[in-house]
Order: sequence, then structure tokens, then C-alpha cells
Amino acid sequence: MPKNALYAQSGGVTPVINASAFGVISAARRHRDQIGTVFAARNGILGALDEVLIDTAQLTDEMMAQLKYTPGGAFGSCRHKLRHGAELKRLFEVFETYDIGYFFYNGGGDSADTCLKVAEFAQYHGIDLTAVHVPKTIDNDLPLTDCSPGFGSVAKYVATSAREAGLDTASMAASSTRVFILEVMGRHAGWIAASAGLASTDAYSAPHLLLTPEVPFEAGRFLRAVDETIARAGYCVVVAAEGIRDTHGVYLAESGVVDAFGHAQLGGVAPILAGLVKQHLNQKCHWAVADYLQRSARHLASATDLAHAVAVGETAVAYALAGIRSVMPAIVREDNEPYRWRIEPVPLADVANHEKPLPLDFLTSDGFHLSPRGREYFAPLIQGEAPPPFRDGMPDYPQWQFVVNDRKLPSFDPTRG
Repeated sequence: MPKNALYAQSGGVTPVINASAFGVISAARRHRDQIGTVFAARNGILGALDEVLIDTAQLTDEMMAQLKYTPGGAFGSCRHKLRHGAELKRLFEVFETYDIGYFFYNGGGDSADTCLKVAEFAQYHGIDLTAVHVPKTIDNDLPLTDCSPGFGSVAKYVATSAREAGLDTASMAASSTRVFILEVMGRHAGWIAASAGLASTDAYSAPHLLLTPEVPFEAGRFLRAVDETIARAGYCVVVAAEGIRDTHGVYLAESGVVDAFGHAQLGGVAPILAGLVKQHLNQKCHWAVADYLQRSARHLASATDLAHAVAVGETAVAYALAGIRSVMPAIVREDNEPYRWRIEPVPLADVANHEKPLPLDFLTSDGFHLSPRGREYFAPLIQGEAPPPFRDGMPDYPQWQFVVNDRKLPSFDPTRG
């Protein structure tokens, strides 16, 4: 009898994470002689621990098509650092009960760490389990891959938003708002903020200034740049990563709170920047925080990104069936024009707990603008449109309601040794 598989989503979702689920499930269905039932855990690794499992056989062909075009995490996600001891033991009790031989964990860097822990536990205890990490993160900071599924769509959304907000600001600048600041995600890396530079076509068009964590923030230099931009273009649009830091490495928006993985929770850098502009330049300034909007904007997804997301899901299954364990399918760029790419496996141990910063040469020497090399990198990732179906003028997204399997094990007690 073929072994069963478990798929789960983890971390912050993306516009195309469900496309990777589609890739995993559809590929497994094409190999029913090698993979039996594909279970999906509700809310990531927490659902696996709590034995809240969904038999994906209930997904009809129509539902599978909807899965490919729906934002958010259809099966639910989580932020949870899997702990050695009771949690890992419980997880493998669930695996044994459901005859799980394949584990596909769809997430970013912290999820790669979870997948690696599972793979190492299985290897140490001689358990026949193949664990493969399915990459995704809007932050684009996974190492050893040219880009991360989810990023291209967010880059497209942020660059579009910067261009559209720029036209709005320009139309009002003569008598009202002259500065607009858009805060985007990016705690440690400035990939998203930098990608917004694709919207700028010359020295006069928005965005005019890009602020990334890789370039230390200096208030005086920033204010001079804003003032000079207003003098030249009549207005100024700024795109700032949430994780910009001063010359001492301190976050401008440090809130003092940390998440489950120990990462600092940031409190909003846009209003801080707006306060500086108002106080020192006496300019009216509006600001916005893209937040969940950028990572859920499936209506503006990149067709290239969608193709990446499906491909890494399908390839993860191919690797598992070939006996290639403890890896992540990585995207390798072959050429820019026309854009060509392939997928290769990279060791999970080289991905987990590592981050890829934005290269400084993707920015101009002043750190405020996208360089030609940066534009060359980002441009292919936002190409193509893949809109969802619309009904009555709105995206036709389903509200997922899955039947959960009856539990076979006692409820999980994390205090049990």
C-alpha cells in the first residue's frame, strides 16, 4: 500500500500560496500508485499536533481550480516554533497513526526550520519519512533561490500602488498634500520596498525615495532628499520597509514585542517618517501601511509568480517520489530576456535559519533609488496577469469549509514528556 502524505501551510500567507497547495495535491493525484491519501493540516503544524486533518480527496476538480486562484491560506496557517520533546514525539505519533510517509511544509525561513527538525528526527530514529520544504515568502529572503513564490505578486501590487498613489499626490500637490509615504513589509530585508522602484520611469515619477533595512536611516539625509524632490518634482512619494534601522542598527519602529520565533514586532514606521516631514519641513504628509493588503491582493497577481508557486509544489512531490529528502525546490534564473528559469533541489540545512538580504548594488549609490541591476532582477518577476474569475464585479473567492477527519488519538497535552 502506498504511504500517505501530509501538507500544511505556515507563516504569513501570500497571494499564491494556495497555488502551491494546488501543485502538491494535483501532482500527488497523478501518482496514486505511490502516494495514497493527501491530508492537509488545519492551521499548519498546530493542526498536525492537534490531529485536525482534512482529507483533500473532498476537493473536487472545481474546488481545485478555485484553490489555484484564491488568496489567503485555504487550510489555515500558523506561526509556531516546533519544539523538541513532546511536540516532535506527538507529531510522529500522528504520522504513524495516519501512515504518513511524505511531509510537505509550505512556508518561509522559519517553516524551513520546522521541516528540517522533522526530517532530522525521522533520520535519527530510522523512520521512513520524506520531508520536503515548499518555499514561499513575500519577503523574498529565502537563500539559495532566485526568488520566493509570493514575492512577485506583492512586488507587482506595491509598485502599482506606488504609481497610482503618486498620480494622486501629484494632482493635489499644488495646494494640499506634497508627501505620501507607503510602508511595506520587510523586517530584515528590503526586497519589497526596492521592488516598488519599478514604478518610477524618470527623476520626476513616483516613487522618488526607497528606504530599506540594508541602508542605515539618517533623518537629516532623508529630509534633505524629500525637500530636494519636492523642489524638483513638486511632490515626493516614499516607499519604506517596516524594518528600517538607524546608524546604530536600532529599528525606527521598535515596539518591544516579539513573535513566537523571537522576531521583533514593529509598530509602524510610516507615521514616524510623516512626523519628521511635518515637523522639520512643514509639509502636509499622508501615509498608509500596506500590511495585509499587499499579501492578499490576488486580483493583481503576477502570472510569473503564479507559475513559480505551482511549480515548486509539483516539484516537491517529484522530489519526494524520487527519494530526494530534506530539500527545498529552488528557482534558478537562466536568463532575463526572455525570462527563463528552472528548479533545482537545495539542502534544507542551508535554508533553515538563513536570510538573504537585498544586494546593495540593486540600489543606486545614495541608497534611495533602484539601480539598473535591481530593475533587471525585479522586472521579470511581475510580468503577466492572472486575475481570478469575477462575479457581480467582485473577485469570486470561495469561503472554504472543509470536513475534518474524526480524531483517532487522545487530545494532545504539550506538558506530556
